[in-house]
Amino acid sequence: MGISVLSCVSLLLVFELFSSSVGVLQGVPGSTLVFPCLPGQNQQSFAGAKITWKYNDSPIPDYPESSEQLKLSKDGFYLEISPVSVANEGEYECVIKQNDMELQKVHIVQVDVSSSYILKVNEGSTVNLPCDRPPSSKDLVHWYRYDKGMTNGTRKQLNPAETGEMVDGDRLEWLFGPLEKDMTITLSAVKMEDAGIYYCETAEEGRDNSNFNTIELIVEATPTVLPYSCVGFMTPWESCQDETSRSWEAMLGESLNEFSMKLYAHLSQSQPMQNLLFSPISISGVLTHLLLGARGKTRRDMETALCLSHDFFCVHSEMKKLKLKLQDTLKMASQIYYNPNMKLSESFTNQSMQFYDADPVKLTNSSEVNVEMINSWVAKQTNNKIKELVDSVPAHTKLLLLNAVYFNGQWKMKFDAKSNKFPFVKLNGDTVKVPVLYSAKYKLAVQYVPAVKAQVAMFPLSGASSLFLLLPPTTKLSDLQLVEGKMTDKAVSQMVEQMNQVSPQATEVTLPKIKLDIWTEMNTLLRKIGLSELFDSANLCGLYPDNELLLTEARHRAFLTLTEEGVEAGAATSLAFSRSFSSFSALRPFLIILWSDQAKAPLFVGRVTEP
Repeated sequence: MGISVLSCVSLLLVFELFSSSVGVLQGVPGSTLVFPCLPGQNQQSFAGAKITWKYNDSPIPDYPESSEQLKLSKDGFYLEISPVSVANEGEYECVIKQNDMELQKVHIVQVDVSSSYILKVNEGSTVNLPCDRPPSSKDLVHWYRYDKGMTNGTRKQLNPAETGEMVDGDRLEWLFGPLEKDMTITLSAVKMEDAGIYYCETAEEGRDNSNFNTIELIVEATPTVLPYSCVGFMTPWESCQDETSRSWEAMLGESLNEFSMKLYAHLSQSQPMQNLLFSPISISGVLTHLLLGARGKTRRDMETALCLSHDFFCVHSEMKKLKLKLQDTLKMASQIYYNPNMKLSESFTNQSMQFYDADPVKLTNSSEVNVEMINSWVAKQTNNKIKELVDSVPAHTKLLLLNAVYFNGQWKMKFDAKSNKFPFVKLNGDTVKVPVLYSAKYKLAVQYVPAVKAQVAMFPLSGASSLFLLLPPTTKLSDLQLVEGKMTDKAVSQMVEQMNQVSPQATEVTLPKIKLDIWTEMNTLLRKIGLSELFDSANLCGLYPDNELLLTEARHRAFLTLTEEGVEAGAATSLAFSRSFSSFSALRPFLIILWSDQAKAPLFVGRVTEP
């Protein structure tokens, strides 16, 4: 399947007449928005004046400390937002103090998320039609289709089936569901007559800006399919020419961090209110292992999805080094199970052992025996915390790639042994009594971090790792989403760097005891990060050259506990704060990042809304 997306990134300079105390500015996602404190006024008239800015009542740091996304000019007269996103919507207040005069201006920034796309797909393929509904919107949406063959310019309302509930003849379904935040729909087995204009609009009558997306779908005839051949694609993975270079370690850490935040962005948008937990290092581990056998476009797509450069030949040797470096607190293992009728590539088998300590194991003819064998391996690798990853192994299964990680980190300081219960405030305002971890004088680094718009606490753990808890300003869903929208790889790295400079202080700490055990729907996630080809037309010639090998299912399960002893976690994958605080209470929804200083990347990332 080939898909091309046409999009624009623009620079928008905004000037408005200074006629009122409030001005409304419009921006579009991905653009740059630049506006002055007092539109229509001569900047030189305020030379030497004190100019301050606030965003939603939170101060914006002066130049040069302002963030990468919210940048102030050197004199503070201009504010630049780049790139614009829905998280930037809100009130920007500018105050100029000069002599005995004070001037104030409020700018309201609105982000227009209505977008137009052109999608080109091949006949017979599967395509996702995205609906970019803003996070603040609670409207249901309707999908419509229009084409030139429809009379009088009419259009037809579409009725997608519920996710996974299509019957014979159905080809259109919700990717997640009509009540979810993501209103994307999936069209399967695309036909030439499916070409046309598709609209995603609010289902509420009388709303302004009701259109969220307009998509022109262009269907092209299916290209001639050549006989399957791996000629030219069977050479082993390239050797690492300089394994001692320290630059490879930095490259892998940057890639893992970027990959982690990319996964979290997709998962948090598709599941806006539930508990979340996943191990990016486990998901990355199994995909990187599979990358050993990927060739051609499939290899390039996987490298892009994993945030790896296309000439990073040392990625596998660096993954091996990382595993050894983390072995005191993180146990990471890979395994391959394959159909006994298959003959795996000798080079893939050898390199799997070399880099991932994975000696391929043949499946049996019994599904029950295979299930027991696989789940026993997973349980062993996760210290019996995950005892079930698969419930059946169909006879047509060709290949299973597994990766399991187990983390056990001890607190550097202990919590009180006494068990207490405190009220936890949920997103809907309800409270529930939960067991807590408490200490009256815990040596803790706590600070507001502008890069992520959250109060952050850093709990040092054994094994050169730390648990970061990110606390939004309130229990509102919008504040939680604001923090999540800021969680880019650069912002998280800035957070870690800033918190490492904070001196721990005696702090009253209250944390809920938690035990998370979360399944992640991997098939959809892999498609979202650009790996649809693994399911449709993968080139895995470096793994199995005799016939086409396609991915049928991918699973990921992760668990994490917070107890008096410390943090225990495991995962298995088959394919308005502005001051210091003397207390830190995470008795409302918060975000978790289990960070490894050795990997310079997250080991686990999650969200707690209901402990």
